[in-house]
Amino acid sequence: MAEFKNLTVGSEGEAITLGRRGKLRVPDNPIIPFIEGDGIGGDITRASMRVWDAAVAKAFDGKRKVAWLEVYAGEKAYEKFGEWIPEDTFEALRQFHVSIKGPLTTPVGGGIRSLNVTFRQVLDLYSCVRPVRYFRGVPSPVKRPGDLDVVIFRENTEDVYSGIEYREGTDAAQKVIDFLNHEMGAHVRPDSGVGIKPISITGTKRHVRKAIQYAIANKLPKVTLVHKGNIMKFTEGAFRDWGYELAREEFADKVITEEDVWSKHNGEIPKGMIMINDRIADSIFQQVLLRPTEYSVLVTPNLNGDYLSDACAAQVGGLGMAPGANIGDTVALFEATHGTAPKYAGKDMVNPGSLMLSGAMMFDHMGWKKAATLIRRGIQGAIKQKRVTYDLERQMKGATKVSTSQFAEAIVENM
Repeated sequence: MAEFKNLTVGSEGEAITLGRRGKLRVPDNPIIPFIEGDGIGGDITRASMRVWDAAVAKAFDGKRKVAWLEVYAGEKAYEKFGEWIPEDTFEALRQFHVSIKGPLTTPVGGGIRSLNVTFRQVLDLYSCVRPVRYFRGVPSPVKRPGDLDVVIFRENTEDVYSGIEYREGTDAAQKVIDFLNHEMGAHVRPDSGVGIKPISITGTKRHVRKAIQYAIANKLPKVTLVHKGNIMKFTEGAFRDWGYELAREEFADKVITEEDVWSKHNGEIPKGMIMINDRIADSIFQQVLLRPTEYSVLVTPNLNGDYLSDACAAQVGGLGMAPGANIGDTVALFEATHGTAPKYAGKDMVNPGSLMLSGAMMFDHMGWKKAATLIRRGIQGAIKQKRVTYDLERQMKGATKVSTSQFAEAIVENM
């Protein structure tokens, strides 16, 4: 076990380890690092831990228990150590393999770099996984929100989020513009800011591999590559092509193309197979509204996935009920998908559903599916009783407004 500068690991827990092919070996008392988060992070983390611990205790008759290890990032880390993300935090997330965090502050337009992006790039968490499903009774802007049940795999490390951009008027921007205009025959206006959009074979194939493995493990029928390849042919078009190539190379016995489904099987996916297809990015925004039942796993480059995951979450009630995870080959970091909402910090009033459900995803990832099922059952039960936080109560006729901590208690009662 690596040495930590400012963290003390208790003796009551054991580390999760990796077995063959990266399979997790999870003890009955795993050490799981958590980051409380900024703003409302403290409120929702405390409530979520109440629910997570209760679910584990109930699911396994008290024979299993998480040994929580607080690690630091964001404002709390800066106050304690003068760093936004101390090296101890990175090392703990690497060493214990599975962790969870609340929302973290990132100022808009300057200041510190996005902490979420930093975690993804430093730990090579290349797939952002966002399940989108509906809980009956949650207010929704669409007529049949239950028709949408998808898992979005958003590539995390490339595309325009790679951080390669140059401010208008700087020497660096001018050098890039001059090169493009004089050496490459482009026509970029001299008063432009410039960003670079890299998409690689390596980044694409490992991401698509993760999505197909997920579909196989969870018996989902379709994997759809989402891209704007009709316009960006050598980046997003290549993403599509490399995705199909990976499917043929590594999953030929499990995956069938949409073309073959129609030409060889009269539109019926053969039993035990997964259909892989692709859709243009702007089209998929219509599809998830008009024909949502036709999709199960959506695989996207970075920017498309950012837009699409939030749009899909809105269909089932918003980010307050949207879980998420950032997953690489050896590290999985689960997270709340919303912001820090600092004006509500410490008021014990916001919806902790996103973080709680991210914890359910985490338990699924660990193989503790009984605990994950209890969390989802408890949330559905509390919503059915209309004992909900203010964001849901104000839209639900006859609902009772409860605090963050009271919502947690209602969830535990309904397990």
